[in-house]
Amino acid sequence: MALAEGPRGVVCDLSAVLDGAEPGAVEMLATGGRHVRDWPGTPVAVACPHRQVREALRVHPVGGHLIVTESMFSAVSAVLATPNLVVERLRLAAHPTAPRASREFVTRTLRDWHVGAISPFASLVVSELVANSSMVAGTDIDVTVAWNLGALRLTVRDHGPALSGQRPPALDLQGRGLTAVVAGRSRTFGALPTADGGKVVWAVLEAPREHLTTRSGMRKSTPATDKGCGKGYPTSRRELPTPSRSLPTPAPGLAST
Repeated sequence: MALAEGPRGVVCDLSAVLDGAEPGAVEMLATGGRHVRDWPGTPVAVACPHRQVREALRVHPVGGHLIVTESMFSAVSAVLATPNLVVERLRLAAHPTAPRASREFVTRTLRDWHVGAISPFASLVVSELVANSSMVAGTDIDVTVAWNLGALRLTVRDHGPALSGQRPPALDLQGRGLTAVVAGRSRTFGALPTADGGKVVWAVLEAPREHLTTRSGMRKSTPATDKGCGKGYPTSRRELPTPSRSLPTPAPGLAST
């Protein structure tokens, strides 16, 4: 749920873990590293004073993607030291024109970020996810686009009502055709529940940066290619056709669990 809110990072406080932690509990915690692997650009740190637990997390095949430290101070510092991504956001109403507006939003963003070669695939994926969310949830839809180290992350969030006793929503892609569209063009995809009872459906696509040609004919890479940070990316909001409306980018924060 913390990741679904799009935070600067997530820090898990395990200071209350006592000696003799069960191996099964450590194994479950380690699997949280798959979110870092599959959801690039949002670090997840674990603060744990228990040395054996830290070592178990570090050597775990998936837990190795986590930032594992001894204290909360060092965990927060490590998260804040990672590149701060630029995330473009758009809010759409559940309307038949929403898929088209999402395609235009993604196409313009990727062109500005010089990863336009992936636009045909990315715009198709986000359009299908928006159409599915609009049909199933029927609420406002938040679309975000982020790029980090050659990976493009698309998220589509709805705001389904939270019903008492209802399980978090699962990935709901209506029809085999839609599943094939998303799976066939994405490196990985999935869904995360949100605190308001809705869900965030996300997909990650391979998106290498394009090279720009200078006046002398030399090709050069654009800024932020190596570090994966958002420096050099435009942050201005765009005016898109009704019923879309741009969202202000919130100040980055940390989620603590």
